[in-house]
Amino acid sequence: MPDPDTGAPPRVVLVAAAALAVALAVAVAVFALTRPSPADSAGPLPLVPVPAPFAGSPGCTTLLGAVPTELTSNGTALKVRALASPAPPATVAWGSGDPVVLRCGLDRPPELTPSAQLRLVNKVQWLQVPGEGASTWYVVDREVYAALTVPDSAGTGPLQAVSDTVAAKLPPRPLRFS
Repeated sequence: MPDPDTGAPPRVVLVAAAALAVALAVAVAVFALTRPSPADSAGPLPLVPVPAPFAGSPGCTTLLGAVPTELTSNGTALKVRALASPAPPATVAWGSGDPVVLRCGLDRPPELTPSAQLRLVNKVQWLQVPGEGASTWYVVDREVYAALTVPDSAGTGPLQAVSDTVAAKLPPRPLRFS
């Protein structure tokens, strides 16, 4: 029965409502802490195959055997991601959502011309090809062409880490324009 002076609900109803609110908050917190992360629940990453005629080359085997299992992007650890079957050859990906993808054994990028602007990152020459929401960076001074597609939000960590691996495992070669 309501309090005749204030019109408030009885004390028992107020206590029950408060207890229910606390129980609901605890249930939401437990659910949020125990649900799988997006990377866990995303499953294998489907990728569109691209022509990679040199994917089976010794250079790709060496490079892909040495890439890190984790990249750092803006302070966040991106773990290697399983690829959906059929997986493109000589390809590895890290992270969920907008993953970082490395493909090896590609043809020479048509954008690589004598006047193309190249960037030197940790002793590796890269050709940047901007895209919608991501850029693809091509290794252009090694025995094989490799492409690292990096979301615009990723920062420079993935490019630096892959550059270190390329520099350590594949010797530099003169640029080839044809």
